[in-house]
Amino acid sequence: MRTDFHHILVQQEERVVTITMNRPEVLNAFNDLMLEELTLALEEAAREESVRCVVVTGAGRAFGAGQDLTNFVAPQKTADDGETAKISVHLEKYHRVVQLMRNMPKPVIAAVRGVAAGISCNIALACDIRIAADNARFIEAFARIGLIPDGGGGYLLPRLIGLGRALDMSLLTDEVSGPEAERIGLVTKCVPVAEFEGAVAALAKRLADGPTRSYGLIKELLYKSMDLSFQESLALEGQLQDSARATADHKEGVNAFLQKRPARYTGK
Repeated sequence: MRTDFHHILVQQEERVVTITMNRPEVLNAFNDLMLEELTLALEEAAREESVRCVVVTGAGRAFGAGQDLTNFVAPQKTADDGETAKISVHLEKYHRVVQLMRNMPKPVIAAVRGVAAGISCNIALACDIRIAADNARFIEAFARIGLIPDGGGGYLLPRLIGLGRALDMSLLTDEVSGPEAERIGLVTKCVPVAEFEGAVAALAKRLADGPTRSYGLIKELLYKSMDLSFQESLALEGQLQDSARATADHKEGVNAFLQKRPARYTGK
């Protein structure tokens, strides 16, 4: 994995790669370069066969404070026709990031410590599993500056916690603590700050040691089924189960079960 970035850190330990957003002086607020580098790192993690689990986190005391708003008050770039470029063009870059995580054929964990606000919050929501420290704070802060949730937040948030709570978070922009996030299903698990790094490492290792191909097919089935009819989901299930049954990890899992021993998955 490439490591020569300016605003992110990339560290691989065995089968786990950790991508750390690294602008702690501004609580890891996104500028264009950090967004570009995060995209490149996710693309490489998706391709790299030695990577079987990805952790996305933030340096210092925050996961991320959202978009760096100094970009909004700076002179806006203009499109080819001379008009001010639309924000939707910029959002396509964030859409690339959340789609990369959703489509990645291996598990992606958001490890959230401190604030996760705005687009940073929704990037965490786009990960497959979220683990939070008990000092975490999730804030759909967009309405505070007269905007709407972006980065897929309008799709992801109500599907995770229901429409009513999603409206509460988006309209009122009140923060949701780590323990409350666990209670309402926004995160998988909330742990004390002192135990956070160990809990993240243990979860990542558990997933990295698992049947990676199966995990990728599970992601495909569940995410696609959210927008399919029951019959369409059943058809997709059959197709993907055929693929899963042909993997080496399926054969290993069956043999391990019959031989009453732990499975040794290779991710193939």
